[in-house]
Amino acid sequence: MNSVAGPRNSITDVAGVLVGHHHALDENAAIGSGAATGCTVVRVPGGAVASVDVRGGGPGTRETDLLDPGNTVRQVNAILLTGGSAYGLAAADGVMRWCEEHKEGIPMDPADPARVVPIVPGAVIFDLPVGSWHIRPDADFGFLAADAASQDFARGSVGAGVGARAGSIKGGIGTASVKFTDGPAAGVTVGAIMVANPVGSVFDPRTGLPWGSGTDGAEHFALRPATAEQLAAANALAVKGTVLNTTIGVVATDAALDKSACRRLATTGQDGIARAVRPAHSPLDGDTIFALATGQAAAQPDFPLPPAFPSDLLLLDQLCTAAAVCVERAIVDAILSATSVAGIPAYGELFGA
Repeated sequence: MNSVAGPRNSITDVAGVLVGHHHALDENAAIGSGAATGCTVVRVPGGAVASVDVRGGGPGTRETDLLDPGNTVRQVNAILLTGGSAYGLAAADGVMRWCEEHKEGIPMDPADPARVVPIVPGAVIFDLPVGSWHIRPDADFGFLAADAASQDFARGSVGAGVGARAGSIKGGIGTASVKFTDGPAAGVTVGAIMVANPVGSVFDPRTGLPWGSGTDGAEHFALRPATAEQLAAANALAVKGTVLNTTIGVVATDAALDKSACRRLATTGQDGIARAVRPAHSPLDGDTIFALATGQAAAQPDFPLPPAFPSDLLLLDQLCTAAAVCVERAIVDAILSATSVAGIPAYGELFGA
């Protein structure tokens, strides 16, 4: 399997996927009286087949039952990733309002195309102790994030990543992509966007390198081991605030997959969290990954399989491998792109990356 990063190294390298942020952040966040929260919307104009895998013990989610392969609805219009814990799910109302205004949703009346029901699943992170407890994403946040969705978007301490923390350091939002150049998946792209907010550690205390750099090697991210002084300072940091955390995100592909295959894509994407965070999938996390298939790239199975197996089995195998890699890289990207918020030190400040 040969592959390269997409031109943006982003989930929006997947045809049919757009991303938008909206957040509130001010200088008083460090003393608990200012805003430090936001949301991110992954929008798929025209809809995409979708499913989800929830692996953590403390999830905060919306519309995940709908995405079970045994249930009726096959497509979504957008995915919400948000701060604000359970309060932040209110941002999905704004995403639905945006979709309704743009006639994006399940059509319910052939005589009136404005009568649609948008499908907007979502997941939250617990960021309430960062900044003011009483400022969290609402419907206006969701509307503005959906309206801002495009192929180019910021990474780090933005959107749903504003109030994120990763163990003892600043978390954030990151992305990555893989495009296949040969094999059953030739021409197909897989991408991921992840909000890194785990209770677990994201870097090796012996080297200072992110756990998620292990698969590709530190040189892939232009990193070097930390000095003894940097390690001492980083390892002395305490995890403050709360032990209620979560890592959430979306994996997407432009291959044509059914709902069951999307579920497998989301499930395998969770391996990327396990590679980049230690421990992962704990009772204190709500690790949730959505999977989208836009179907805008043609992939032809090139190997005959027995009728007991789906014809796209080998294609799906390659996509699942890439999903874990993209999730892992996206978490590292989130950590490296983050900047300090509310006094939470960022990786780049600690290690000079």
